[in-house]
Amino acid sequence: MDKYSTEYMDSEERDLDDALNEIDINTLKRPTLKEQKQFKGAAKQFAKKETKMNIRIDPFELDRIKERASSEGLKYSTFIKSVLHKYLTGQLVEKTQEHE
Repeated sequence: MDKYSTEYMDSEERDLDDALNEIDINTLKRPTLKEQKQFKGAAKQFAKKETKMNIRIDPFELDRIKERASSEGLKYSTFIKSVLHKYLTGQLVEKTQEHE
């Protein structure tokens, strides 16, 4: 069983996960110092594009968020970011309640 659940991945994410799992890391060469510097620069640029945000939330709701995040193996802030991203990109669909 994989360390991380793929239950909520879309087909593109599953394909990427499969491709990564097929790589034999023992055959990879260590990046040169120049390449390492380029990777670090790209990572810093990416991190600069994110903005911090503070919100107020009911303690009960935060506890529920932390529980859900933990059940998915995520930190709660990562979980919240993921939910917001899915909502904004139309990947998060509301469950409909069936009437009796």
